[in-house]
Amino acid sequence: MSPALLSLLTFISILFATISLASLASDLFFRDRARVSRRLDEEFQKNQKESIRRSSLFKDLHKLKSTEFDDAAAHQPDLRERLEQLLEQSGLTWTLQKLVVLSLVSSIVMLLPGAVIQRSLIFAVVGALLGSVLPLFYVKIKRKSRLDKLCAQLPEAYDLMARGLRAGQTIAMTMKGVAEEFPQPIAGEFAYCYEQQNLGLAADASLRDLSRRTALMEINIFVVAVVIQKQVGGNLAEILEKLAALVRERAKMRGTINTLTAEGRMQAALLMALPPGMFVAMLIFNRDYALVLLEYPMLLLGVVVSMGIGALWIRKIINFDF
Repeated sequence: MSPALLSLLTFISILFATISLASLASDLFFRDRARVSRRLDEEFQKNQKESIRRSSLFKDLHKLKSTEFDDAAAHQPDLRERLEQLLEQSGLTWTLQKLVVLSLVSSIVMLLPGAVIQRSLIFAVVGALLGSVLPLFYVKIKRKSRLDKLCAQLPEAYDLMARGLRAGQTIAMTMKGVAEEFPQPIAGEFAYCYEQQNLGLAADASLRDLSRRTALMEINIFVVAVVIQKQVGGNLAEILEKLAALVRERAKMRGTINTLTAEGRMQAALLMALPPGMFVAMLIFNRDYALVLLEYPMLLLGVVVSMGIGALWIRKIINFDF
């Protein structure tokens, strides 16, 4: 048998063996995927219904009235309500109590180096303050990531709803369609709004609650358009199509702004990283010289405060609403 024919037969044998093993693995490990996925969807809906029943809108029956809900929406939330809304918008399952506990633990952990190693009250206080806000920063990062993803899903969702309305569906049915066809986070938000209406909440109130939970201008416009259309009539499908185009234009404008401010953001990152980077380099190459700086804690505190003010200033310049 020629070497070429032997090589070909060996390749074919290995190929069929690989296909057989892949088929066997698929039968063993993935045959129940559809059933597991369906079961997870059912559990998600059950958990969502329970969370809706525990919502403050259902605890106070007066809020079920649209006028009372308007008064509640005009109410300025206090610190506790703002933190709870921040956790809700981040998509995390944390409670306010868990956030407080994590802040305390992080504060204690960041306090130890300054108190035990440096034995400096200033270092300990600064470390405790930084540690106390780290969980809150994490929640804000998760919130921004979730809302950005939600905003990117809105144009396709509005187009789907517009097609559903042209086919004769109601607005509630189109929201259910978005919940079934789209991934998270928009599926969860629209399913939450749909289940609220199923449990007896007025459509206007559930839509305004959707606007409150997401805090997105694009969804605020959608809610206002639906509420006004229910009151005075109009072609809601055409409104949603134009709204989808508007959201795409806003996303395009946001991308242009990010491109134009990329240089400023890079400069800000480099300027913020340069002082600690140089200090670490000095610790490596000339440790005794660098350790002299630790003898002046007030100078270090002034540097941290100045850098913080500069970072906030730069952020204010390159971040703006439009």
